[in-house]
Amino acid sequence: MQSFFIFCSGADADLLDECSAGERNKYAGIGATVFFTALMAFFASAYALYTVFDSYLVAAAFGLVWGMLIFNLDRYIVSTLKKSDKKINEIWQATPRILLAIIIAVVISKPLELKMFEKEIDRVLLAEKNEMTLENQEQVGLLFAAEESAFAKAIQDLKDEVTNKEAEVEALYATYIAEAEGTAGTNRLGKGPVYKEKRDKHDAALAELTTLKPANAEKMLALETQLAEVQEREAAQLLATQPIIDNFDGLMARISALNKLPFLISFFIFLLFLAIETSPIIAKLLAPKGEYDFKLAEREDLVKSWVTQQKQQQTVMVQTDRDLNNRVYADIADEEELYNYKKKTARQLMQKQADAFYEKQKGILG
Repeated sequence: MQSFFIFCSGADADLLDECSAGERNKYAGIGATVFFTALMAFFASAYALYTVFDSYLVAAAFGLVWGMLIFNLDRYIVSTLKKSDKKINEIWQATPRILLAIIIAVVISKPLELKMFEKEIDRVLLAEKNEMTLENQEQVGLLFAAEESAFAKAIQDLKDEVTNKEAEVEALYATYIAEAEGTAGTNRLGKGPVYKEKRDKHDAALAELTTLKPANAEKMLALETQLAEVQEREAAQLLATQPIIDNFDGLMARISALNKLPFLISFFIFLLFLAIETSPIIAKLLAPKGEYDFKLAEREDLVKSWVTQQKQQQTVMVQTDRDLNNRVYADIADEEELYNYKKKTARQLMQKQADAFYEKQKGILG
């Protein structure tokens, strides 16, 4: 277990074997912090991805990849933070790593906050869904309001026409009855010419009413059928858009709902994860220079000295070889035999070039 956690810390296991047990325990503790931070990142990302894909297998697979990524980042951060004689140098070296740790802490803490405050988030989302449902009903109603209003007005006009005609018939009926009884009109009892005239008007209006009722009833039936079709389309529109509102509980919606909850509790949870994520770095910054650090610095100095020495020797060898070659070629340049050989070779080369040019020109001219 200790060897595994030392591996997680990114320290040189062979070099730590030469150190004391306390030094090994220190780096095992740092490695354990790195491991458990990655484990928490796995659970957090798996839950966050489950809210997106709604699949345990996909969430576990992507969560494992994210956990390994966080593990490698933390291990790299801790292993590359070297102890120095000046604390300011260590702090300056750790600053970008601390910023990266803050980003990782935010990424890890948010999904777990979503799980911890799941009930409160569901309550906020329910209120938002209800509000969105009312707004959607209002908007869909506005889309069909003009058609429904037109059909309703046309139906009401037909009803009013029948009602008015009935009122007219009743008024004419009352008029000719009063004329017959002598209580109105000419005030003469009996059915005289005036009575007959008023009775004819009533009968004509009654005939119109008799014709108007079925005609308007047929028109109203057609209009009510069209109105019902519009209302069916409105209901279908509401039915089609409601699932979108019902499914409004994705990752972004939950994060938005989380931001509407009290900030202080969420902030302290973030601080907790930030403390966990930065604890290996803070531990290395606060810890004094130990046996492992001295041995590592000694080994790095040895490697640096060896590389510097090899580079210097290589430079000297190159310079020496260059000087020797210059001397050799300077001595050869004064030899008559070499001059004659080069002259002979140059003459043969020029002859071959002249022959080749002649043959080429001869081929062109035919």
